[in-house]
Amino acid sequence: MSTPTRPTSTGTGTVPTPRREADPTAVRPFQVQVPEEELAALRRRIAATRWPTRELVADRSQGVQLATMQALARYWANDYDLGRVQARLNALPQFLTEIDGVDVHVVHVRSRHEDALPLVMTHGWPGSVIEMLDSVGPLTDPTAHGGRAEDAFHLVLPSLPGYGFSSEPTELGWDVGRTGRAWAELMRRLGYTRYVAQGGDVGAGVTDAMGRQAPEGLLGIHTNLLVSALGSPQPTDTDAERAAAEAITTFRTTGIGYFTEQSTRPQTIGYALLDSPVALAAWMLDHDTDAYLKISRAFVEEEPVGNLTRDHVLDNITLYWLTGTGASAARSYWESYGARAAAAASGAVPAEVPVPVGFTTFPGEIWRTPRSWAEKAYPTLSYFSEAERGGHFAAWEEPELFARELRAAFAPLR
Repeated sequence: MSTPTRPTSTGTGTVPTPRREADPTAVRPFQVQVPEEELAALRRRIAATRWPTRELVADRSQGVQLATMQALARYWANDYDLGRVQARLNALPQFLTEIDGVDVHVVHVRSRHEDALPLVMTHGWPGSVIEMLDSVGPLTDPTAHGGRAEDAFHLVLPSLPGYGFSSEPTELGWDVGRTGRAWAELMRRLGYTRYVAQGGDVGAGVTDAMGRQAPEGLLGIHTNLLVSALGSPQPTDTDAERAAAEAITTFRTTGIGYFTEQSTRPQTIGYALLDSPVALAAWMLDHDTDAYLKISRAFVEEEPVGNLTRDHVLDNITLYWLTGTGASAARSYWESYGARAAAAASGAVPAEVPVPVGFTTFPGEIWRTPRSWAEKAYPTLSYFSEAERGGHFAAWEEPELFARELRAAFAPLR
């Protein structure tokens, strides 16, 4: 197979060419262009998969189940439209701009409502900007989705360094804090002097870092994953606190394999992720139980839950494959959560978040964060909500509900 498609300075998603811009920091238009031979090669690789035997248990305790992966591969190779990723992204305004040596890819959709509040929203792993595309309409055009004009956002969706069409860092140091500083510079370049930030998963780490950095213009933040809960002991005085602590223990003992590998040996797993599309898909599915069961149901039973359809799931996986970012995305865990990062943070007292904080906990999340934990992490907590549906990938799974949460959380900051 030819070199995976990567972003270029000429504004396409094809094979890299030498930079021609006089000012690489300019915000320049970008379009995805995937050669047909790349799509044909992907189909051939799926068809050539060497399958393991069936797992010896009836659940996912040995990993992603054979029936799920074979159903996914059949649909991916035979029925899925491989041109969807290009079409979906190119239907929205996209740009590249170099920040601190990395070409950052960003989907930037301005609302038609002039007084819209600028919002930078950060994805995580194994996500991408793909998981946020269905929230674009509800966030930028609320009057078409049950909201009011004054609920509108100008939406900025950057791809994390080494993910999607953002280029790979060529030096160490791109942890969540450095990414947060890059996002502040991105918002400045886009002309926003006041804005809010949101994130889940790795994006919650970036958003939390931005809150603590408090760059000029940042009015407030919202997350749907409490990043501090994995790093320090939490109170267990109430039923809700004990249930959350038990869920974290279960995750640490049975579901943290991907986290350990990516934070300690991202290069090792990267060889498989760039060589086999089915290996890539299995690795991305093996994240958390709630999301896995919903995705498995979509492929095996053809009954999607919420917005987690077969096409939407494969849009995300296909983006990773076509951009060849399995290894570089895994390295982001080594940077932010590996031994080097832990040593740097040892003994350090994190700065308080001085801006208002909103938090929404979703029922299918790895653990349901109690309000008391959110208040402990964020003394400036100004909004807390327990959503009725959704899981770890909340914006992807329930985009309309997710948009309502952000409208409510940020309403006082307009």
